[in-house]
Order: sequence, then structure tokens, then C-alpha cells
Amino acid sequence: MMQALLTIPQTLRLLLILPLLAALLAACSSEPGKEDEQADWTAEQLYNEAKKALTGKSYEKAIKLYEKLEARYPFGNYATQAQVDVAYAYYKNSEPDSAIAAVDRFIKLNPTHPHVDYAYYLRGLVNYNRGIGFIDRFLPTDSSQRDPGSARDALKDFDELIAKFPNSKYADDSRLRVTALRNNLAMYEIHVADFYMRRGAYVAAARRCSEVLQKYGGTQAMPQALQIMEQAYRKLDLNDMADDAARVYALNYGPSSQGRAAVKAHDLTPAEKVWDFIGLDR
Repeated sequence: MMQALLTIPQTLRLLLILPLLAALLAACSSEPGKEDEQADWTAEQLYNEAKKALTGKSYEKAIKLYEKLEARYPFGNYATQAQVDVAYAYYKNSEPDSAIAAVDRFIKLNPTHPHVDYAYYLRGLVNYNRGIGFIDRFLPTDSSQRDPGSARDALKDFDELIAKFPNSKYADDSRLRVTALRNNLAMYEIHVADFYMRRGAYVAAARRCSEVLQKYGGTQAMPQALQIMEQAYRKLDLNDMADDAARVYALNYGPSSQGRAAVKAHDLTPAEKVWDFIGLDR
């Protein structure tokens, strides 16, 4: 009994000592000077090495070097350039939130920088490509069926760039992306409206089509919006409004569909009818 009591304090001391020994061993086993191998580097050296890593697609290494450069040399041209370069590195490293944060910081700190237009363009690119996975990059997919939140953000970003810097070298590409985004967002509304039609939610379908006409005039979705709107109003026995939609369609796109679903149902294969019945998009 007395021997057992004497061994308890020794056990406790051992438990306390073991973590300390492990920490000391870990410190001793690490490579000496590894943490400080760039301690004496100048801002230029850090920037050049970071740029080299970025060009070589070593994005994580580039990010660390850019962040180290900003921490050690927060003022000067190298630090300013690092702020926007690290945003691009985050973007290429599939870290969109960090990229957006870095871009916003650069714009806030450097609103009159001669290349601030690139920051706006980069923010648009980040949102434009947000949510695009591996399959989307290599297989044909319908981008209009993805979550429209990022597309709306990208549209806002590119519109802002065009408004503030109409002569920017990034403006022409931004205009092309705005056209694509408006078409995609309009078609997203069409997909939703079509879903509502198949569920018998005719009022909701008509409202979605009305939004297409109001917000996305001139897009490829316009004729489909008018066709669905006509059909929805006929289902609701609002024939005057349906006739108005039909007249607008006939004036701009040819003869009225006289109800998109009727034509659609006539052309559907049996497999497509089952697909529609269970509520999936083709």
C-alpha cells in the first residue's frame, strides 16, 4: 500500500515531462535555419522569387512569399504590386474568397493606381469562374443551370469596370462576358419558368418571364419567355394578356406558338415525357 502511494507522484511527473521532451525533440529534429532562410532577403528578392513561383504555377509558394513581402516591407512599389499579384495567385489556387478579399483590399488602398482596372477585371473573373468544377471545364454543360449568384456578381463587376474604365484594355473582353452572362441569367429564369409550368404554378412562371423581358431585353431568351408567358396566361384564362404576349412574339419572332407546351408535348419522345414528369431538366 505504501509503495503504491509513493509511485503516484512519479507517474504524474512522468506525464508532465513527456510532452516537454516531445516538444524539445521536435525542435531539435527540425532543419536549422529553415524558418529564417529568407530573413535577409530584400523586397526585390522576395518579389522576384514570388513571381517566379507564380509563373511556374506553384501558387501556394507564391502566396506565402507575397504575404511575407507585404509583412516585412509594407510600403513601396513591390508591396503594392504584391497585393494584386497575391489575389491572382489565390484565384489560380482555387481560393475565390481569399482572391476577392485581396482584390477589394487593393482597390481600397490604391483607388488611383494606374492598373486598378485590372483589379476590377480580376474580381469579375473570379466570380465568373466561381463554382465551375473539373467536369464543367472539360465537358459541355449548360452554364445557365448553375447557381446564378456568382454570375450576378460577375455581371456587376464587369459592368462596373466598363462604366469606370471604358477605354481599359480589359473593357472589350468584359463586354463579351457581360453579353454571355446576361444570356445565361436570362436562360436560368427560363429554366425556372419551365419548371413552374410543369408543376402548374402558372402565375410564378408568368412572373419569371416578365422579369426576363424587363431585365434581359435583347437576349436569346426573349422568344421563349414570350411563349411561356402566353401559355401561362391561357392556363389562367387571361386570354387578353395571352393575346398581347402572342402579338409581341409574332411581331418580333414570327407566328405565335399558340401555347408552347402544346407544341412541345407534340414533339416529345416517350423518354422525354417521363423526364419532364419527374421534374428533371433535359
